Amino acid sequence: MPSSSIIVVSKCTIVPEHNATIKSLKLSVSDLPMLSCQYIQKGVLFTSPSYSINDLINSLKQSLAVALVHFPALAGRLSTDDDDHVHILCNDAGVDFIQAKAKHFSVAAILPPDHDVPDCFKEFFAFDRTLSYSGHSKPLMAVQVTELADGIFIGCTVNHAVTDGTSFWHFFNTFAEICNGAKKISKTPDFSRDTVFNSPAVLRFPAGGPKITFAGDEPLRERIFHFSREAIQSLKLRANSRSGSMVRTAAKATLNGISESAEILGKQLNDRTAEISSFQSLCAQLWRSVTRARRLEGTKTTTFRMAVNCRHRVSPPMESHYFGNAIQSIPTYSPASELLTNDLGWCAGLLHRNVVSHDDATVRRGVGDWEREPRLFPLGNFDGASITMGSSPRFPMYNNDFGWGKPVAVRSGRANKFDGKISAFPGREGNGSVDLEVVLEPETMAGLETDEEFMQYVSSAGFSLNFQ
Repeated sequence: MPSSSIIVVSKCTIVPEHNATIKSLKLSVSDLPMLSCQYIQKGVLFTSPSYSINDLINSLKQSLAVALVHFPALAGRLSTDDDDHVHILCNDAGVDFIQAKAKHFSVAAILPPDHDVPDCFKEFFAFDRTLSYSGHSKPLMAVQVTELADGIFIGCTVNHAVTDGTSFWHFFNTFAEICNGAKKISKTPDFSRDTVFNSPAVLRFPAGGPKITFAGDEPLRERIFHFSREAIQSLKLRANSRSGSMVRTAAKATLNGISESAEILGKQLNDRTAEISSFQSLCAQLWRSVTRARRLEGTKTTTFRMAVNCRHRVSPPMESHYFGNAIQSIPTYSPASELLTNDLGWCAGLLHRNVVSHDDATVRRGVGDWEREPRLFPLGNFDGASITMGSSPRFPMYNNDFGWGKPVAVRSGRANKFDGKISAFPGREGNGSVDLEVVLEPETMAGLETDEEFMQYVSSAGFSLNFQ
């Protein structure tokens, strides 16, 4: 593959087409922990439009200025008041817009099937390795448009204390909608702060602000594993139909530090009911296979951590288009030996029970715990036995037609990546397919690639030059 260097053609500031009517938004107990996380970096790859790059850039700039009218928080800056509360000042300071080119890359070259993700994607985003706390002095968002030999990559970088994945893709979808000629946006963001996450609690920072919580320089490999709808359904069937699943095994399960018999857990599972979902089944298989590839001691406690959207979990529910972070982290624990000696249904049942039990009371308990001990979110794999699942295959990542067709692929930058960091994307063909962006130490990745139980469900992403 050719050199990964890109050329920056131009850089400017885009401000909202009209002044903001919202003046300030206080960060919530779900926003504040993200100040030590790096900016979110997600983007979409397209084949080239039929019109010139200059026309494309002008259209994107104009559409971005209109989109910022609807999302004034993104054009602001962070500010800490005299009481140490952090706010978003909606001051119309604007966002960065970068035009770049890397015409030595073709779409096919940077989407090699069944290979690691090329490093070039790291250069398709602004604010590389920038912590969200830096939004006190830096823009809260940047859009970089990189022209390839036969394609366009639109990379969006957004402060993680300002958005979660739901809000990120709401903005991105709206940006594309406006560029595609919409006169009225289909989904209006909700900026209310009267939610369970609104709190008088204060998170205090050391001089100079927080530091990153993971090394960020360890050798890592990154791959996209594609799972077709048929593979996902097969996993779900296996997780739900195994007789040894949750109910009939006599093994002990350790969940959140509490040991209970799996028979009791199985009864509780059936009482709450809803079958184990396809995504929980996929996560369980990944957890088992990565644990096996890591060759951990049997007594080592492994952790699978999932971020969940709380908008619909609280009572009364929050607005589905609430803008900001409305997420909590659910950790599920198991000794490595139990994870590997029990079947997929047993493992998936652990995840399922934790997810379905995360209700209004659980959300409020989490808020209360944080208020008693305000703290930053500790991203990283501190014990070598953790997996952190982010993003979601439900996010509308391919619903981004800027005027010349749907994206070819979704990719991310370097932000917030460490051994065991997984991001879930919908497959391009939709219909329940899933792509997992998997980041692992090289030795662990090699083990995963030879894990027959995992790889039997993986299919080639199947990218071809016939994308339409």
